[in-house]
Amino acid sequence: MDMKRSCTRCGGAVMLLLLGHMTTALEVPLDLPQPPTITHQSLKDYIIDPRENIVIHCEAKGKPHPSFSWTRNGTHFDVEKDSKVIMKPNSGTLVIDISGEKAEAYEGVYQCIARNEHGSAMSNNIVIRQSRSPLWSKEKIEPITVQRGMSLVLQCRPPAGLPPPIIFWMDNNFQRLPQNSRVSQALNGDLYFCNVIMEDTRNDYICYARFPHTQTIQQKQPINVNVLDSNPSGERAPTFMNPPGTHSTTMVLKGDTLQLECIADGLPTPDISWSKVNRDLPSGRFSFHSFQKTLKITEVTEADGGDYRCLAKNRLGSNHHIITVVVRAAPFWISAPQNLILAPKESGMLTCRAEGNPKPTVTWSVNGIPIENSHKDPSRKIENGNIILSDVQTGSSSVYQCNASNEYGYLLANAFVSVLAEPPRVLTPPNHVYSVVTNSRALLDCASFGSPLPKITWFKDSQSIVDGDSYIIHKNNTLEINVARPLNSGKYTCIASNSLGNKENHVYLEVKEATRIIRQPGYKVVQRNSMAVFECKVKHDPSLFPSMIWLKDNMELPDDTRFEVGSDSLTIHDVREDDEGNYTCIRNTTLDQDSASAMLTVVGTLSLYITLNTLTFPKQQPDPPTDLELTDQRELSVQLTWTPGDENNSPIQCEFFPGVWVNMTEVSVTSTTAHLELSPYVYYSFRVLALNDVGLSEPSAPSRQYRTNPARPDGNPSDVEVIGTSPDSMTITWRFMWFPFNSNGPGLQYKVSWRQKDLDPQWTSLTLANVSQYVVTGTPTFAPYEVTVQAVNDYGSGPRPEVVLGYSGEDLPNVAPENVKVSVQNGTVAEVRWDAVPLSTVRGQLNGYKVSYWKMRSLHKQDPEPVKPQELIFHGSELEGLLIGLHPYSQYTLNIRAFNRKGDGPTSSNLIFETPEGVPGPPADLKIQNLNLDSLIVKWVPPVEYNGHLTGYLLKYQPSNITLENLKHSTHYKFYLNAMTIKGSGPIVTKEAPPLPPPTPPVTQSFKQVDIATQGWFIGLMCAIALLILVLLIVCFIKRNKGGKYPVKEKEDAHQDPEIQPMKEDDGTFGEYSDTEDHKPLKGSRTPSNGTVKKDDSDDSLVDYGEGGDGQFNEDGSFIGQYSGKKEKDTAEGNESSEAPSPVNAMNSFV
Repeated sequence: MDMKRSCTRCGGAVMLLLLGHMTTALEVPLDLPQPPTITHQSLKDYIIDPRENIVIHCEAKGKPHPSFSWTRNGTHFDVEKDSKVIMKPNSGTLVIDISGEKAEAYEGVYQCIARNEHGSAMSNNIVIRQSRSPLWSKEKIEPITVQRGMSLVLQCRPPAGLPPPIIFWMDNNFQRLPQNSRVSQALNGDLYFCNVIMEDTRNDYICYARFPHTQTIQQKQPINVNVLDSNPSGERAPTFMNPPGTHSTTMVLKGDTLQLECIADGLPTPDISWSKVNRDLPSGRFSFHSFQKTLKITEVTEADGGDYRCLAKNRLGSNHHIITVVVRAAPFWISAPQNLILAPKESGMLTCRAEGNPKPTVTWSVNGIPIENSHKDPSRKIENGNIILSDVQTGSSSVYQCNASNEYGYLLANAFVSVLAEPPRVLTPPNHVYSVVTNSRALLDCASFGSPLPKITWFKDSQSIVDGDSYIIHKNNTLEINVARPLNSGKYTCIASNSLGNKENHVYLEVKEATRIIRQPGYKVVQRNSMAVFECKVKHDPSLFPSMIWLKDNMELPDDTRFEVGSDSLTIHDVREDDEGNYTCIRNTTLDQDSASAMLTVVGTLSLYITLNTLTFPKQQPDPPTDLELTDQRELSVQLTWTPGDENNSPIQCEFFPGVWVNMTEVSVTSTTAHLELSPYVYYSFRVLALNDVGLSEPSAPSRQYRTNPARPDGNPSDVEVIGTSPDSMTITWRFMWFPFNSNGPGLQYKVSWRQKDLDPQWTSLTLANVSQYVVTGTPTFAPYEVTVQAVNDYGSGPRPEVVLGYSGEDLPNVAPENVKVSVQNGTVAEVRWDAVPLSTVRGQLNGYKVSYWKMRSLHKQDPEPVKPQELIFHGSELEGLLIGLHPYSQYTLNIRAFNRKGDGPTSSNLIFETPEGVPGPPADLKIQNLNLDSLIVKWVPPVEYNGHLTGYLLKYQPSNITLENLKHSTHYKFYLNAMTIKGSGPIVTKEAPPLPPPTPPVTQSFKQVDIATQGWFIGLMCAIALLILVLLIVCFIKRNKGGKYPVKEKEDAHQDPEIQPMKEDDGTFGEYSDTEDHKPLKGSRTPSNGTVKKDDSDDSLVDYGEGGDGQFNEDGSFIGQYSGKKEKDTAEGNESSEAPSPVNAMNSFV
């Protein structure tokens, strides 16, 4: 329904019936008695220019015409006593002459009262204030000195004007100072430097203030800035200059514009970005200004409240500031009171509903007097803020005022109650003729008035009209014919009736033929300096006279005599290159129009080169068909005929319609006609191509244009989806129906309907155009909705749309999982279980649960730093899972939270659990040191991961890589070491020692070899020596038998050989020599204090060769190995071992 049209012609619509009737925006004819109604008044806040007279508007209507009076600051304002004040005749408008007077004398709060014998109407309180542009206070501004790289703020602080001035910075030459991301002006007018550079040195930083009402500009004293480079500031991360700190709060009123600002210093200059915490910025209503430092949001709503995050970032770091926005609201109408027309003894109700933040206070007055102070009326009572009127009497007309106010503003509405007894009258002019074209919509008005409210009945040619598919009767009694046809032409009658009588009115409908361009301009390629002709022939109703307008590139034609407009054509003479473009023909009538366009391409002069080969006639592509003609034209089909072109020595196989154009069909070579099915409301032009075995011909010349009539859509948008965008909204999306093939007619729109599944019996609908989505707000969280999207155009609605099921937006879950339990399986694996959260608390589609766990500390030692939490995700309704990869002998913390597509819910209480001991990690290091002939030192570092209490170490070794046969000093020894806990042995580390050093060989000298055995002197010498020895032996033997002392005793006393035992004192004989070498311990060896040295079946153990049986190794990893053999053990055993030779015995062979 065309609401604008119906309102201007009808003047009102039915509002409510309650023991009578009420109307909204009901217009009472001015020849009938009625209370005053304010029709025009000045704004609530009126700032005046002191150079002009003050004009305060107040206009009203009523029967009889109302008189006017004014109050000023709550008291009566006597206009007649002030010669400077004039009230316009038949009006309440005041004109105050302030020439020679100070405008301040007339500042104040004014209110206009319009009254007649039926009541009094009140205007708003109009606050009159004079605009002010005070001078800048004189001040001495000291020069500013700043080091390069530091931040700087140049304060403007203009005088407070009314309204506030507009601030800008300029230099002495009245040139605006350049601004960028480093230097910018704040909302309060101050000039901020994130960091200064040497080029900022200047003495003409001037702040200007322009006062808009007086159009005056004032300037501040110039500011001198001197940038030094003696101690420049280094690079630094961002910090906030305005607003300072990390958090601030601001308030904005609903419907106003919100501006948030963040200015940060830093070097390099920080980049600023904005986001809203937990929500997106409002689509289509936000913008960034002042180099991203200002976020601007227009038409603020309650949903715009919340936390906004401003992030400043450079390469040295980042910083953020949170601005909490609080949205308040001045009062706004939910349902303003409307004029009420009642017949005597009828009943009715006045409602006044307003909202705001904080909630406004609503009060009633009657004829300007608070209702509690007005005279008592037995027919009136107040219930729930509404005024109930019952059994009203003639003469009880009044004007009621409803005032809704809070700390941010007020609303004032007048609504009169007029008690009348009036027979019906039809306000629509009689015998009015409505003209429409075929397939368009027709609206027939029947505006009426009466008290009681008349009932309207429509007739056509004496046949009653009922509300149905062909006809729609709207609430304001307008009759709509959705798709007008010629058979709908004729006389229509509307009858208005109430208890006081009847009144009828006749109107006429003429349905005319639509205007159509039947020969449209075609695409033209012409040579320069030639002529181009565009046709534009139209078919129209004989009673309509179409005009013709030509456009070039959507602009008027050039004012050039070369352009000649005929009755059905446009001719361009002496074509030039600049004539190229798109030409549009528009044919207008008083009821409709049609248009068509074509391109003009201008080319240079063509030279034709014709060659003739008389010897052969090769096969070529066929010539294009000609003489295209449209016949058998119907609503949605047409017959196309043509004449085939030359075959060019290759028979034509088929002919069809391709290309950038739509390929419609393909026909056999024997046919020269095609029946084409068409879509409504499309301009068609056809061309034909021929095909042989060589290829396609060139396209034929296009046929004349054919346009099909519009129709209602025969399909609806596809891909309809419901997307939950926020907890209180959902977005309905669909695929565009592209014009023209899907629209079927003008005015394509989409009727979007929705209702909450199984809860709302009625659909909520909205008709939209040129969009492919709509956001439904105020929905409950994650509620199922049924949605339809139906195509609608000026000729009707598409077929019944398919119902799509979707859900409104999700919110975060608000309950944490409970009864969380952990069952430790071993040192590295634990099982966690929990109870499911109630589905009602998920507030969305449950995606699963997130288990976060982290190692708090080792139970053996303090961890150097905390471990980053790990997270496991369990999808769907899983309520248990395994935690793997845990560290043994450690303390862990765990919590669980549910999540949906919106995000994570609250976490459960932290649960602490411990893992048992496990096998230790490998020793951190193993070293072989101090290699001697018969010993070495093995040292190691304890494991990084103890995984429990260490009980010892296991050290094994074996010989390997014997490079010299039977030489044990060259044997390589490989050592194996692992740590142990009560759970067992950990991983083994190995180390191969280099071979033990060999014994030092004796020093030898070489002489020249001489065979002295044959020398005579040598033989003689040997004989003498032998004789001498024999003599000595005889002497010694004789002396011994005689009991004499052996002289070697003296030698023993002199030499004190430690290997020779002293003589026994009792018998004076020599002691025995004892070779104890095999029983000496390994030099420098010591018994290990911690650890068990074992010998297994395949490897030699140091236990067999060291002192003692089961030695222990210290945890510090020190050990001195001993490789001496045990002769006592060998002697006790009696037999040699059958095992491989011991490496210690091999080493002992060198001693």
